[in-house]
Amino acid sequence: MDEGLVVTAPGEAVSERIGILLTNLGSPVAPTPTAVRRFLAEFLWDRRVVDIFRPLWWLILHGVILRLRPGKVAKSYASVWSEEGSPLLAISCHQATALRESLGRRLPGRCHLELAMRYGEPSIAAALTKLQAAGCERILVLPLYPQYSSTTSASTFDAVAEALKSTRWYPELRLVHDYHTEPGYIAALAASVRESWAKHGRPDRLLVSLHGIPQRFAEEGDAYPEHCSATASALATELGLADDEWLLAYQSRFGREPWLQPYVDRTLAQWGADGVGHVQVICPGFAADCLETLEEIVVGNRNLFLGAGGETYHYIPALNTRPDHIAALGDIVERHVTGWQ
Repeated sequence: MDEGLVVTAPGEAVSERIGILLTNLGSPVAPTPTAVRRFLAEFLWDRRVVDIFRPLWWLILHGVILRLRPGKVAKSYASVWSEEGSPLLAISCHQATALRESLGRRLPGRCHLELAMRYGEPSIAAALTKLQAAGCERILVLPLYPQYSSTTSASTFDAVAEALKSTRWYPELRLVHDYHTEPGYIAALAASVRESWAKHGRPDRLLVSLHGIPQRFAEEGDAYPEHCSATASALATELGLADDEWLLAYQSRFGREPWLQPYVDRTLAQWGADGVGHVQVICPGFAADCLETLEEIVVGNRNLFLGAGGETYHYIPALNTRPDHIAALGDIVERHVTGWQ
């Protein structure tokens, strides 16, 4: 695991350091049913993710889901696992290293960055302990979720507050709420699309796939669908796409209640049946490739589209450690710590 890199100028007081807490969702520690069960138990018990009446949900979670799903999900993880571990964690570690180096050039001697996962390891509590030990009295929390959702960004902020309950140390905090239309982020997305076009040709349709949430959450005030729409529209504008050349849709629904629509799987099946020959898919809500992109989008939805009659299908990788992505994250950090320098 990457350790935090402290960049300090000679004679500088440690207490002046700015802590950067870079976070993502997390993943199991191994592609095994036992590890997946432990991860799902933590993830699905988060009230921000599933807000069903607790006693009822406990019975469903432990009596049904954690008995049936871990084996299937473990096989999916095994199909994308590498020597470095889960793609999400491995890529996040590389992103953290690249961003540390970038911040060392942008804000020399001032920043200490730690990586944490909302669920699993390295934990938010452990990362905060490292930031405290490094003398950081001011901490910027940067969740790698471009679009705000109560299920992701707010859950991360909850976890930060919960971890700080156990200590009398409480740093000055700033929270990056979202960056769904950050110019550098949109430019990096557009560049990745153009590179895909140069390699595979321009498709008949560009599908902009975002992770779904229950429709009820949006009706209760979650800004996520507005952020997703703004990201997709900004990307389409940057690429000069006509309205009939792209579509925003939502993937990875879970459970029986309605989620944000249109659904990715049904859209691709319909496009294949309608004779849309060439589709490329981009997932701008994922800062790093993970199970939902590498298995669900690359494999499952590809087979669905081709099986329905489609001819050519390509996935445009997440921004991962692209230099323009790291630069965009550096812009976000530098802007948010203004006044702390």
